[in-house]
Order: sequence, then structure tokens, then C-alpha cells
Amino acid sequence: MKYCFLSYLWLLLVALVLFSCKSAKLSDAEEKHRIGEYYEAAAIYRKVYTKTKPQNRDLRGYIAFRMAECNRIINNTPRASSAYMNAIRYNYPDSIAILRLAQMLHKTGKYGDAIKQYEAFLKLNPQNKLALNGINGCLLAPEWKKTPTRYTVKKMDKFNSRRSEFSPMFYGSNFDQLYFASSRTKDKESKISAITGLGNNNFYLAKKNEKGEWLAPEEIEDEVNTEFDEGTPSFSADGRSMYYTYCSQDPESSRTAEVYVSSRSNAKWGKGVKVQLLKDSVTTLAHPSISPDGKYLFFVSDAMGGYGGKDIYRARAIGNDFGPIENLGPQINTEGDEVFPYVRDSVTLYFASDGHPGMGGLDLYKATRTPDGKWEIENMQTPINSAADDFGITFAGTKETGFFSSNRNDARGNDHLFSFDLPSITVQIEGIVSDADEYPIEDAVIRIVGKDGLNEKVMAKKDGSYKVELKRNNSYVMMASARGYLNQNFELVTSAEEKNETYIVDFFLSPISKPVLIENIFYDFDKASLRPDSKTALNELIKMLNDNPNITIELAAHTDRKGSIEYNESLAQRRAQSVVDYLIAGGIEKERLEAKGYGKNMPKEINKKMARSFDFLKEGDKLTEEFILNLPPEQQDIADQINRRTEFKVLRTNYKLY
Repeated sequence: MKYCFLSYLWLLLVALVLFSCKSAKLSDAEEKHRIGEYYEAAAIYRKVYTKTKPQNRDLRGYIAFRMAECNRIINNTPRASSAYMNAIRYNYPDSIAILRLAQMLHKTGKYGDAIKQYEAFLKLNPQNKLALNGINGCLLAPEWKKTPTRYTVKKMDKFNSRRSEFSPMFYGSNFDQLYFASSRTKDKESKISAITGLGNNNFYLAKKNEKGEWLAPEEIEDEVNTEFDEGTPSFSADGRSMYYTYCSQDPESSRTAEVYVSSRSNAKWGKGVKVQLLKDSVTTLAHPSISPDGKYLFFVSDAMGGYGGKDIYRARAIGNDFGPIENLGPQINTEGDEVFPYVRDSVTLYFASDGHPGMGGLDLYKATRTPDGKWEIENMQTPINSAADDFGITFAGTKETGFFSSNRNDARGNDHLFSFDLPSITVQIEGIVSDADEYPIEDAVIRIVGKDGLNEKVMAKKDGSYKVELKRNNSYVMMASARGYLNQNFELVTSAEEKNETYIVDFFLSPISKPVLIENIFYDFDKASLRPDSKTALNELIKMLNDNPNITIELAAHTDRKGSIEYNESLAQRRAQSVVDYLIAGGIEKERLEAKGYGKNMPKEINKKMARSFDFLKEGDKLTEEFILNLPPEQQDIADQINRRTEFKVLRTNYKLY
């Protein structure tokens, strides 16, 4: 498991308790604990605890806390929680037990209970950042669960076993090879690690076949795998070097972790060599991540002078060596553990932490470096993160897809591999370009210019349809045009919301060669003044004139057959002038407009669109007085209404061109 790479934590030992613990079995547990064999230490502590009388409260509290710490480190959260509760029940003198219990409850998604314990700890330690961030995380987690991100997450059953798998890492530019560490083994006689209770980790490799399907992973047989622990691989850009964590098991010293490097030759990984980062051999050095440009090696350490727990550091490459180590600072590092860094590019770092506000256990975070050198930290939220441990992420290059490790939903606390993918968002605009009679214009051109740099011309299909892919949270200007028709513009601002969106925009182009009906122009009876509900249509006319600044038009008003010729011509002239006056008030130059009242002298000729709307009319019918009088009364009213109309026609197309 991942925690075999963590050195043992500093614990407060009370002198009185130590004096009372002079028994061989307890001393065995303490020694196992000291050298980092947490699994065996936890088992011995448990036996000693059950044999210790309840009346010996100090000793019971001491053993319970030590047992809890070992179980926490090996990820046995239920036993750790129970043991912390016992330590508190027996008045263990260090309030850290309360904080640890809060963290275990947090890790199992019991956010309300966790907050109570965090608050109890804060009464004794009011400024403790871990507890404050813990409460913040417990409040945020339920909200994140209600509104998950768009990532999809799947457990990779083909990669996983009954044991543990963690820290996947792509190898090669095709992203068709995946390395990871696993404690699985074919050797039935293999020893169980005293540190984790599992077998030691070795490197495994999964490959894709010709169809792009992942094959079952196989243990690599190269020298880089040993009888001890290897994990968290990171590859140089040229694929010749693999940096990784190595844990030996010297029986005479503490179980610590070191950074090693293996070189690739003849398609095999050679025996690992220690990377000299510190002279101190006791300090933990783990989870290496080489930057894509090879300039820095990022890693995790509990070196003196950090911010607490494990911190993320980096060291500059100097030839084949690395220079002085540099802590990434308090924006990244907390009083908790920051582990498993993954350098995606020159400004983007992913890492796991239990110190920043999160959903519980280790959460995955994205850190982006700003131009002024600061880090912006972002929790990746659910479903990438869970109440359990989520860590060790890798991306397939610039794609928002890859793999990570998690022990979610595993009763034994074992880690497994999960895939993730961010489905692409499709934002598009589509519609039909038609003439004024709503018949498709097949040779229309739609030009789209966007603030995102898009500058595209699209030809409408034979049915007049078009479709263009856009980007979200952007603004676009569109213009539809066709020979023999006036242009029509449209402005669109796409939504910032992360979801698929299709915008429907139909264009209706007005012909240059014949009159065009202006629909929805209304006057009061026997009056020339425009009614307020005419403004929408007139504003559209203003837009059309602005879209086509080089045309001049005639505004023609027509009446029905009722009344004298002179009266209708006068009324029609005044109505046409009302429209012209409105357009001039709207900013159109008066030289571009001409008002003409035709009265009842030009009855309407039925076009295809009208014929579709009225079943008693057919294309080509002319609504003369003679024609109308041959219709039933109700149809006569409709015909008279059609004749009462306002139209425009293009007079010139070269206004101010010369």
C-alpha cells in the first residue's frame, strides 16, 4: 500500500506511562512501531490492550492511541476509529486523539459527527488549521456531492486484483502503456509485509492492443523489480529514465522511503540507483515526479523545516544530479500530508492532500501557477474525490482523461485503479436559410466571426441547412447572404454553463428584385398613426437596413377595396410616411427612404407562403375586387385583410458606394 512509503510519526510519550509499560510484549509492539512495521505493531498492541485491565486507565489509553495510529497508517479506518475512541475514553492526555478521530469520521463520510469532534479539538487548540480546514471540508463535501463535476469515473476491474494497486502512470507519447504498483503476487509462499499486511509492491504494465483495448496487466520481469517495495513511477520525456519510490527493509533501521532511478536499455528497465537528494538517510523521500521539460524533480519529504507532515519539494536538475531542494511553500503545503505530485506542464501540478479542505482522507487537487508565482489550489471534487483516499493521478497528455488510485468502497482499505474522463462539451449553432416565402436558399453563405478567433464561411446545403461548432462562454457575429438577396446579421453569446448546447437560428433573406411584406404593422381604424405593437417589426426593419447600408428602399402602403381611390391613396400615403418617420427616428438616413401610398390600386398576388396558410387561395391568385366578391363573406374579410399591408422593395444597392 501507499503508506509503506511514509516514515513513522512523532508521538508524545508520557513518562509515567512508559514506566508502567515494561513488559516484553508491549516493548515488542513499540519496537515494531518505531521501525515502521505498523501492521505487526497494530496486531501486538491489540493483544496487549485486551490483556490490560480496565482499571489501568493510563496504560489502556496509551496502548489504544498507539494502536489507533498504526491502524490509521495502514488504512484500517474502522479499527483506527474504534481505538481513538478508546484512547479518548481513557483520557489519553494528548488532544491529537480527538483530531485523529475527527479525521477518521471525516474519511468515512460521517460529516456531522466529524464536525463535532473537530469543534471539540478547536476548544483546546483554537487556531489549528487542520481542524478549521476539516470543518470547511465537511461543509463543502455534501454540496459537492449534490452538484458533481462532469467527469465520469469507472473502476478498472481489468487492472485490479484482490490486493492493492496504486499510482498509475502513462508511458510513451501514444498513451497506450500504463505502469502501476501492485501488491498482488503469483507466489503463494510470498511473505506478508510487516509494514502493510500485504505483499511488497512491484511494477506492473498494461498495454493496449491493435483495437485500442486495454489488456490484462503483467508484472514486469526487469531488474527494477526487487523483493522489496517499488512504486509511484515517473518517466522522463524521452522514456529512458524512470524515477520511483523504493523502500528497503533493513531489520536494523527504520523503514523509510527513498527516490531511485532506473535506466531503460534494450527495452528493459535496469537495476535502480539511489537519487542523492539529501545526505540524511533517515528522512523520507518519496513519490518522485519529473517535470516534462526535465528541469525539476518534484518529490515528497518530511525533511526538517517543512510545514508539517509530508511536504512537496522540488530540486533543479544539474546534469545527471539534482541541486538543493526547495519547499513549494504554504500555498501547496499544510500541517497535514501533501503527497503524490504529478507535474502535467510548466504551470500545472496535481497532488493529494489531507490538509486542505476536502471530502475526507486524501483528496486530489489541481494547482495552477499564476504569472506572479503564486499557486491557485482547486479541489477536484466528486466524482474524482470521495470520502476515502484519492491520489496518484495521470493524464493522457492534454486530454482530460486518465487514471488515478482510490480505496473507496473497499472494506479492507486496499487501493485500486479508476479511470476518469471529461466528456467533451458540444456547443453548436444550426438552422435554415430561407427566402421571404420560407423556401430554402441552397447557395446561401453563412460567415461567422467570434472573439475566440473563429472566422469561418459555411455553405448552406441544398435544403438550406447549416451547422457550425462553437465554444461556450463566447460571443459571435453571423451574417447570411446569397446572390439576389439582402444580407441578414445575427449576434450570439454562448452560455458559460458546462453542458451541451444547440442554438437554432434561422435566416430569412429578403429578395432584391420584388416587394417584401412587412408583417405585423398595425394602424388604428381609419388612421395613419402606428400602434405600439408595430415596433417589433419596425425595429427588425431598422436592423435589416443597418445590415445592408448600401440600399435604398421604397415603403409602400396598401389598403383594401373599400372607399374611394382618392381616399385610400391619401390614407396609404400617410401610413407609409408614418413608417418612414419611425425609421428616420431610429437612425436611418432619410435619403435611403421613400414613402409611397398605393391605396387599393395594387391588390396582392398570392405567393406560395400565403397559399400554404389559406386553403381557399392558391399561388398566383390576385385579390382584385372582382375576385373577392366571388368569395363567401368570411373569406372576403380575410382577403381584405391581406390587401391591407405595408411592403418594402429595394430601389438601389449602391447607396454611397460611389
